[in-house]
Amino acid sequence: MKQITLITLLGSLSVLHAGDWTQFRGPQGNGVSSETGLPTSLSEKNLKWKVTLPGRGLSGALVLGKNILITCSSGTTQNRLHILCLNAKDGSLKWQRQFWATGRTMCHNKTSVAAPTPCSDGKFIYAVFSSNDVICLDLNGNLQWLRGLTADYANVSNSLGMASSPVVSGNVVVVQVENDSESYTLGLNKNSGVNLWRLDRPKAANWTSPVLLRSGLVALQSKKGVTAIRTADGSKAWSYDGGASTIPSSSVSEGVLYIPSHGITALKLNSADITNTPEQLWQSNRLSPATASPLVLGDKVFTVNSAGVLTAGNIKNGDRLWQLRLKGPFSATPVAAGKYLYFFNEAGLMQVVDTTAKEGEIVGKLNLDDQILGSPAVGGGAIYVRTNTKIYKVAK
Repeated sequence: MKQITLITLLGSLSVLHAGDWTQFRGPQGNGVSSETGLPTSLSEKNLKWKVTLPGRGLSGALVLGKNILITCSSGTTQNRLHILCLNAKDGSLKWQRQFWATGRTMCHNKTSVAAPTPCSDGKFIYAVFSSNDVICLDLNGNLQWLRGLTADYANVSNSLGMASSPVVSGNVVVVQVENDSESYTLGLNKNSGVNLWRLDRPKAANWTSPVLLRSGLVALQSKKGVTAIRTADGSKAWSYDGGASTIPSSSVSEGVLYIPSHGITALKLNSADITNTPEQLWQSNRLSPATASPLVLGDKVFTVNSAGVLTAGNIKNGDRLWQLRLKGPFSATPVAAGKYLYFFNEAGLMQVVDTTAKEGEIVGKLNLDDQILGSPAVGGGAIYVRTNTKIYKVAK
């Protein structure tokens, strides 16, 4: 028993590395990476490895040092839940853990039970599945705790499947479980999975994910708008009640929150105390996103509409600067590094856009020939993207 405990403790001593991709849309939750040297003009040589996964999924990968973490689900009803750790260098399997789903696994054919992207604090991995199972492992794959939320909240589900990704802040894992029936958000003790708080939320299917505004403050988005919640106790700091999308999530950059609301609505967070009600800077219906979340890079905010048109807006006033037609459609939110945006369409086509060109310019393309619905991850000089059947490493 002492030896098992010691191994578990040693496995929990790992810390975050610079450039790690720790949650949906990266460490800041905005899709922007500090990586340099990612490939732009693409060819087959940029595919460093590909690994066939044991199941389907839309979840993005995590990059934790030399470890790549990914979830998927298998079986005729997708009731087998998988969490895999791969070697970033060659894609070899380090470990895999499997669990039976304890809740409902019904979902639309296009999505999967493994839709939410996991998150990590550098010591543990927190994975959420559409079956409302929450699983905590250490970096060696040792189970710390498992919470089947359906046992406590039996009516939670929607007919299309759940997709909200968790975030971790301090001692709290925030899990947004919003649907047409029993709709709520939980703050779970990250060491035990026990409720620290529970909030009733608007009753409507919602696939957006929490956005961490700062340590201890998270923004929850719903059809009614956005509410800033203190993660310590679940209390409300402020709210924006102008309505918001239930598919693309908000993005935060340089103290401004960009909400998919009436196109895009920009809120300036109070620099002295961002728990105070923010100031609305502008609202632009010319920047409406479809499924992919907005992304801010430099002095521009970018959205992609249902026709695959990329729109660049001025972050100061929301004015439309230029548009560029990409080959869509897109479910995956792009990622950014340097001056480039990296897009993956549903058919598996990777497109690289130079955002500093006068009207934007596609400078690289690479076809992965498989359905891509989940957002990519960036770390260690590479991009990791999962298709319906595989995960790929793309690098120079």
